[in-house]
Amino acid sequence: MKQVVQNYKSGELAVLDVPVPGCKPGGVLVRSAYSLISTGTELMKVSEAGMSMVGKARSRPDQVAKVMQSVATNGVPATYRKVMGKLDSYTPLGYSLCGVVEQVGTGIDDVKVGDLVACAGNEHALHAELNWVPKNLYAPVPDGLAPRHAAFGTVGSIAMQGVRRGEPQLGDVALVIGLGLIGQLVVQLLTASGVRVVGVDPDPARCELAERLGAAACGDPSSAAVENSVAELTGGHGVDQVYLAAGGGSNQPVELAARLCRDRGRVVDIGKCRLDLPWNAYYEKELDVRFSRSYGPGRYDPEYELEGRDYPIGYVRWTERRNLAGFLDLLARGRVDVEPLVSHIADFDDAVETYQRLKDCDLKAVAVLFRYPEHAGEPEAPAVAVPAVRRSGGAPTPARSAKTPVRLAFVGAGNYATSMLLPHLAQRDGVELSTVVTTTALSAANAKRKFGFAEATTDLDAVLGDKSIDAVFVVTRHSSHAELTRRALLAGKTVFVEKPLALTEDELAGVLAAVEESGNDRLQVGFNRRFAPLLQEARKRFGARTGPASLRYLVNAGRLKHGSWYLQQGTEGSRFAGEGGHFIDTASWLLGADPVSVYAVATSGNEDLQVVLHYPDGSTATISYVTTGAPSFPKETLDLVAYNKVLRLDDFVRASVYGRKRWVSSRLPKARDKGQSAELAAFIKAVRTGGPMPVPLESLAATTAATLAVQAGLAAGAPVTLERPR
Repeated sequence: MKQVVQNYKSGELAVLDVPVPGCKPGGVLVRSAYSLISTGTELMKVSEAGMSMVGKARSRPDQVAKVMQSVATNGVPATYRKVMGKLDSYTPLGYSLCGVVEQVGTGIDDVKVGDLVACAGNEHALHAELNWVPKNLYAPVPDGLAPRHAAFGTVGSIAMQGVRRGEPQLGDVALVIGLGLIGQLVVQLLTASGVRVVGVDPDPARCELAERLGAAACGDPSSAAVENSVAELTGGHGVDQVYLAAGGGSNQPVELAARLCRDRGRVVDIGKCRLDLPWNAYYEKELDVRFSRSYGPGRYDPEYELEGRDYPIGYVRWTERRNLAGFLDLLARGRVDVEPLVSHIADFDDAVETYQRLKDCDLKAVAVLFRYPEHAGEPEAPAVAVPAVRRSGGAPTPARSAKTPVRLAFVGAGNYATSMLLPHLAQRDGVELSTVVTTTALSAANAKRKFGFAEATTDLDAVLGDKSIDAVFVVTRHSSHAELTRRALLAGKTVFVEKPLALTEDELAGVLAAVEESGNDRLQVGFNRRFAPLLQEARKRFGARTGPASLRYLVNAGRLKHGSWYLQQGTEGSRFAGEGGHFIDTASWLLGADPVSVYAVATSGNEDLQVVLHYPDGSTATISYVTTGAPSFPKETLDLVAYNKVLRLDDFVRASVYGRKRWVSSRLPKARDKGQSAELAAFIKAVRTGGPMPVPLESLAATTAATLAVQAGLAAGAPVTLERPR
């Protein structure tokens, strides 16, 4: 079999052919599926191996002390031979993996051959194709948990033990210093425990990731933002606990801990950082300094780890094996999400190259997994990319004189354009309907006659080349939206495109590439519901919230008539791909963020969909998009629940908010107002003034990507991560 090894004397890394370990009593032989590189602990070991002998000595003063003791006892020659012999040997790497039980030793009755297990230990969960693992260092993987996620079990146990040592309580505020692999897991575990978290790390990308995963605020250790956040969340008292998950030789973490901790707070050391405690600061606050020892009780006890002697649960509730099982349970139930931490998955055969890329900072990563040959063909976690919005710095859009009309062109004049958009624009002051473009001459002539367009044509190029036209409305069939939008942006026009913006990831990327190429980011997608006056008022009455929220959106879409072009999925995409952006945008606007993952399931025949969106602060939105409901039932009902408050919307005719005071709107006397008029007013204002577009382009891209993720999730039968550029 193959195993990753390192020569500590020379620093050489290699994948060696070594004998298969025997399956001893009291343990199991496990064939690795995925093993996790600890980008902190392992890279420190790899870096130390590349140092000179003096550098190695400086980095490990504890080992130097042992050498000096050996010199005093055994003399210099014997000690030298012993040290050189130990240094010039291959040592293993790795301590966290998931694999399949291949053989069961005597005395083992809790797993069988073929079971999936997560394994721990720097002598038993190595980067190797096969490992013998004693009973107390493995735990069965719950059904449905992906092997690559279960491979995080050991580092999760380390984070869990650290959190246990801090003894957090509901409502506490904690500071996590160091947002590497362990720190990110500590943030999620604390958040799942009802603790508000402030994170500290000099890397902005890691701060952003921690905020996505639940931290209230994150920042650079030297920035005032961290101290301001702590003061705001704690009323100036300081945090209840500080978790040191940083490494390195700086004493800044322990000094920052003392400054931001409350009187008699707790400081828990999880990582390996410098600990020169400033005596006065720690004494005056009587801070409780605690150490967290690896995976939990049982660690470094050979009777527990090697001989399988468990500690009675009545005396030791959480051992290292129970921590391992507990963390796997949290993963399986979705309370902790490790998928966003996976920066790279490398084939096991590429192990040496991967370590070198990490060491050289060519590969910047929070977590890296090795995938073993038997799982090389295993599909990756489904994901949809949210393309980066890049602007090339084009000229700003100048403001127009209030007396100069905004000249509009329409590409398409179908039912939606003529019933929902043009009636609001035809009579609006300061707007001139310049040109309507359609593929058939008669439809253009009808639109010109009915709404007063100055011209009607079938020549799109002429319209895009007309510099007097300020904005172009794209209101055609779905399959043409992305290409027409791309062309209009490249022509320098401000664009209003009806939903959807795109039907594929490539189409979305093409639109954003046009933004980057032209420097023109003046784009609005017809997500009108966030502009509905009734929903705007309800959101205002609901007010701010301080924790995660739950949103339920029932869309009673009904069946389409036979022959509707909406049913032409081969060319126009699914019905949800066309309409779903409306509801995702509304949910995201109400929750104040863009989703990070999407899970979708459908009834037989895909007639009814359930779409679950997860948000960075732990909020969720469930959109039930159904076509089989009673036509007499309202089309759209929405409930938003958060911390003793409920907002309810009944089909845009009535809204109510329940909290300390109850507010109920009067029933609208006229037709439902779903926001088209207000949306168009905001768009025209942006065109006239040159001010910001009504909805940020980043939000439009994120909503479109989330809509596309629904189809990807249905195809994969699994949650889809929305991958943002790092």
